[in-house]
Amino acid sequence: MYVYDEYDQKIVDERVSQYRDQTLRYLDGKLSEEQFLPLRLQNGLYVQRLAPMLRVAVPYGLLNSHQLRKVAQLSRDYDKGYVHISTRQNIQFNWPALAEVPDMLAELATVQMHAIQTSGNCIRNTTTDQYAGVATDELEDPRPWCEIIRQWSTLHPEFAFLPRKFKIAVCGSDEDRAAIHAHDIGIELVRNNEGESGLRILVGGGLGRTPVIGVEICDFLEPSHLLTYLEAILRVYNQHGRRDNKYKARIKILVKAMGIAAFREAVEQEWKSLKGGASTLTQNEIDRAKSFFTEPAYAKLDAAETAATLNSQCKTDLIFANWVKRNTVAHRVSGYRIVNISLKATGYAPGDITDKQLELIADLADKYSFGEVRSTHQQNLVLADVEQTQLKDLWHSLQKAGLATANIGYLTDMICCPGGDYCSLANAKSIPVAEAIQSRFDDMDYVYDLGPLELNVSGCMNACGHHHIGHIGILGVDKKGQEFYQVSLGGHQGKDASIGKILGPSFKQDDMPEVIDKLLTTFVGLRQKEETFLETYRRVGIGPFKERVYA
Repeated sequence: MYVYDEYDQKIVDERVSQYRDQTLRYLDGKLSEEQFLPLRLQNGLYVQRLAPMLRVAVPYGLLNSHQLRKVAQLSRDYDKGYVHISTRQNIQFNWPALAEVPDMLAELATVQMHAIQTSGNCIRNTTTDQYAGVATDELEDPRPWCEIIRQWSTLHPEFAFLPRKFKIAVCGSDEDRAAIHAHDIGIELVRNNEGESGLRILVGGGLGRTPVIGVEICDFLEPSHLLTYLEAILRVYNQHGRRDNKYKARIKILVKAMGIAAFREAVEQEWKSLKGGASTLTQNEIDRAKSFFTEPAYAKLDAAETAATLNSQCKTDLIFANWVKRNTVAHRVSGYRIVNISLKATGYAPGDITDKQLELIADLADKYSFGEVRSTHQQNLVLADVEQTQLKDLWHSLQKAGLATANIGYLTDMICCPGGDYCSLANAKSIPVAEAIQSRFDDMDYVYDLGPLELNVSGCMNACGHHHIGHIGILGVDKKGQEFYQVSLGGHQGKDASIGKILGPSFKQDDMPEVIDKLLTTFVGLRQKEETFLETYRRVGIGPFKERVYA
């Protein structure tokens, strides 16, 4: 993973000092609320329904064990002993005192962490595949490109105050696990017919009030031109994006209004003055970025032998076998597996994790996975490099800590925003809905029989819970001061991405488990052989589901 140099550290330390002064001036009444707002946002601080919320950047989802322990310590010393994993792979503290945030940032800086540009109208944290560098279907490791984008975009003076927030995601695998079609800019690593590496660029995607699937603006960009081309896109957006209406200020609105052909022409015109300029990437710079993402010291393991050992363990312990099947993924190196740690145990807020659990995972990362942990936009954690023969010992440790729920990719592995329990923007609560559905469907045999199923919950149209791209999406809405929930079907985040279609009139909170039950019963009755929920929905359409739910 990337390690700060002296310049990185100096920038972060100076930003902490600057923000400490800004906070003190605000508390002394020398800065108004209006003046302080953009300053705190670009240092990760929201003022929420009940308390401030501090969002800490986790660049492309990578953490080391020292950073994890620091987060655990801060959650104990400055918060309520837990944190939340966000859908941008970041970490959120829900209860810090505003006056103490500079102290928290100072401590984060000691482990090369910060909260810069995790909020506000700027380029946000760049995200990628949680299996980057170890996935069996990977064409190229996307993390060096994420790091290049991170360095370019951090504190970029021209793009510090965009019309609205701006999000970039990078995918380097056959399967899109980064939801690149749902981002302002999506980047896919590709190869042309001559076998040369390049970048496919998508633009104008995004969720929120107006969900849009991104469209291709460039089918093959030479890697050296990445930053100049991104700069051209951002410059066109910065110049022409609407600033009179925050709901219509996103690049997706501009692309729709102009049409992709006209937008592409504007970008190409802007690019003429940038192409080949100072931001052009040299091979040395690309190689420098790649040098930080080297292969760890993998043991030379016999594939047949390790597989035989794991199979034997699975045969004698069916509960362990089920966890291996549901929560681990094939690794490109023989004898290793990728381990997903589910933060979706029934009865707990999805994506939340306690200080003790964080410290345990840090210890397990040191013991089993080269000291590295990854956060996912599905609000889980990953140990990417675990020897197959050590899986059972790891599983026992996770079991004791309540972290061995075997549900990755299934109904109860829900994406869920903090909702009205925390967020001042939310129209309705999210967590109680998620917990009610988890409790209703606690028969895991039934859940497994349903097959892969993505259920996403958002408390408002900002769509932090990615409800638009869930196979089943739930959106909290306000009806004359009462909380209701709108359901959509057919969303998907992959390379054949789609936006869910609204089922019909919204439902009361207490009705939601029954509504989901009717949807699932309809699916079970309609599916053919091993069809997934999404496959069945795409075959039969929304009609049968609507008919059953509103009967």
